[in-house]
Amino acid sequence: MNEMTKLLQDGSIADLSDFANSKPAIPERATHSRRQYRTIWISDVHLGTKGCNAEMLIDFLDHVDSEKMYLVGDIIDGWRLKKKFYWPAAHNDVVWRLLKRAKRGAEVIYIPGNHDEVVRQFCGLDFGGVAIRRNAIHETADGRRLLVLHGDEFDAITLSHRWLAHVGDAAYEAMMALNRLVNRWRRFWNLPYWSLSKHAKA
Repeated sequence: MNEMTKLLQDGSIADLSDFANSKPAIPERATHSRRQYRTIWISDVHLGTKGCNAEMLIDFLDHVDSEKMYLVGDIIDGWRLKKKFYWPAAHNDVVWRLLKRAKRGAEVIYIPGNHDEVVRQFCGLDFGGVAIRRNAIHETADGRRLLVLHGDEFDAITLSHRWLAHVGDAAYEAMMALNRLVNRWRRFWNLPYWSLSKHAKA
């Protein structure tokens, strides 16, 4: 059992800097080949679910670099992990890459959402170089100031009718299971990845 799995199953925060010093299952690409950006925004990853596209995120992270990175909610899906623990090596590798960014000097700010709300109790603290905040003010290159927070702060269902939010989550999980079946079939026919949820929201 690796350190990240222990951390998640214990429900406690360990010394994440030790985890950043370990080796990932999927080797990291050389840093000199990455495109440079001022800021990168990542949201709704849902690590801990079968619907998480961890390999695609790993590929993205290995091709880009930034001075600042915002992780804007639902990075880890605590709702799903409470029901059934699922944490493959690729999910470790995502966390490893995020911690490695912070260790290399990038400013990484994690703003928890409703699915990772358990992390909100640590707002104001830093773990493994990652700053955990309830919200943040981002200043753009042209001087504009933007308030950064997760959308559940304005979701009446999440705030007032949590049972309905969990019903919606179960329906979404069923849709993601169907999405995995569809894409398994598409891979067999050498077709590109297709998002059922994106199509449903359109």
